[in-house]
Amino acid sequence: MGEIMKHSLKLASAAVTAGLLSATSAQADCGEVSITQMDWASSQVVTAVAAFLMEQGYGCTVQQVPSSTVPALTSLAETGEPDILTEVWANSTPAYEGLLEEGKLIELTDVLSDGGVEAWWIPAYLAESNPELTTWEGIMANPEAVGGKFHDCPSGWACDIINNNNLIAAGIDGSGLERFQHGSGETLQTSIAAAYDAQEPWFGYYWAPTAVLGKYPMVQVEVPAYDAEGHTCNGDADCANPVFSAYPSSKVVTAVSGAFMEREPEVAELLKNVSFTNAQMGEVLAWRLDNNASNEEAAVYFLTTYKDVWGDWLNDEAKGNLAALLQ
Repeated sequence: MGEIMKHSLKLASAAVTAGLLSATSAQADCGEVSITQMDWASSQVVTAVAAFLMEQGYGCTVQQVPSSTVPALTSLAETGEPDILTEVWANSTPAYEGLLEEGKLIELTDVLSDGGVEAWWIPAYLAESNPELTTWEGIMANPEAVGGKFHDCPSGWACDIINNNNLIAAGIDGSGLERFQHGSGETLQTSIAAAYDAQEPWFGYYWAPTAVLGKYPMVQVEVPAYDAEGHTCNGDADCANPVFSAYPSSKVVTAVSGAFMEREPEVAELLKNVSFTNAQMGEVLAWRLDNNASNEEAAVYFLTTYKDVWGDWLNDEAKGNLAALLQ
């Protein structure tokens, strides 16, 4: 990131925060709030934006809880916390529907209004030079052409279990293709960038909207069509009969605990409005990647660039508290 841009963002963030302290301290209705900080970029941006608005607009004391999908849902089921789960990919999380039915979890909004895309991909340059690799059968006929690896998401992500069961169902044992599980979302992202820089083979899981797919063109690999029953089983680590199935178009939501919904109805109303199109999120994430920016800097970038979007998310009192930033 250029020093002028970084300095400007820090000044904007500091000025807004300093200018609003007196206003937010007067609004004491909102108490302590816990919100997930999932370990992938788009969710982290959602959390940073929501945390800023809750703190500066609604006077909340916000605790950001590092987590990922499965541990966050397990924690909420067992302890009722964290209060807010951002960017839950509901179709890929079997426990989600059960928690809704029990009333432990309340769905507020589609935080990615266009839905999410999960798939297996190869780089566009590899698809151009070896079009047969755009199908699973083509990869199995020559796994070395994709580097002999399936790059997979970290442990604790819902896709970890689903991809593993898909690979079992596809019969990769002894095929010459090995599952390589990354330790974090950052290293998974970096592996794509490194492959592009070197024009080397790459094959694995990724999702959109993301900065990396916006910056590095990728082509989906054709796998068997989506099987609803099989996909549900694949989401269970103890699935007895995995089925090779494509991912469905994903419903991506913000959800809160039932207790939070009763305790902080005004903040819940805010969170119902916090929603991004894939184009908006992809643009913010590409900016974050290109400028090596922090989550907080990306949040300030969104807040200063998309005032016409998020201004309508707020109630009148919060609009007053955030008037300096809305000008």
